[in-house]
Amino acid sequence: QVFSSVTSVLNMSVFKDQFVLEDLVEEMKERSRDLSFGPLQSDGRIAVQGSFPAIKVLRDFLLVKAKSLSEKDNREESKSHQRPRRRLQEHRSTTEMRNFVPDGDGGKQMVVLDTDIYHYMKHFFPWIFQENHVAISAVTDGDITTVCVENAGRADAGQVSSVKKKIEDQSIELHSTLRKIRVSLKERTRHEKQRHKWVCERLKSCYPQLLVIPYDAHIEVIGFSSDIFKFSKEM
Repeated sequence: QVFSSVTSVLNMSVFKDQFVLEDLVEEMKERSRDLSFGPLQSDGRIAVQGSFPAIKVLRDFLLVKAKSLSEKDNREESKSHQRPRRRLQEHRSTTEMRNFVPDGDGGKQMVVLDTDIYHYMKHFFPWIFQENHVAISAVTDGDITTVCVENAGRADAGQVSSVKKKIEDQSIELHSTLRKIRVSLKERTRHEKQRHKWVCERLKSCYPQLLVIPYDAHIEVIGFSSDIFKFSKEM
């Protein structure tokens, strides 16, 4: 709600025994075109700047990379302690093979969203979360909502990835434009709380692009800046 851009410093040195770091950074840039990358330092650190959802998507990508390496290390530990340095392209092919599972199983993919954006998308863009043969579920933990996209019938890995990408793209687009206000109802009488909620319900029809979520202790209003300003003033 406050920061349009955040910066994270990533330590890529954990991948140096498995990848050419320059190649890995190039793949990160291809997958995250909305992010700005600083130069790769000699110690493996690199600064990344962009929106919160885009950085979360990049984090998930790197976690998958790290997990795949951990699994491979466990399988190869009994065979050899010398792991050759591979080019990124070779690892990409193994990743694609692992994502392809016979019998129509498209696998499971995760998307991490800002909870406010998830609520807004769920209300105004419900079709993004509805796809034939694909099951989409969500778990909310405070400000973060993790969306799970997986095969629920005859979907393949490509269809699951396509749904995941649509959710990510819509989230990133909304992140730069949505704002939120919270109207506190603490220390108000029962009548005053009811009055506030009644006014919000009346005003909602005048602002069809606003999402109004009433809670016991407060009311949250999510939408575009101009609408929120006018809504607040009228309320």
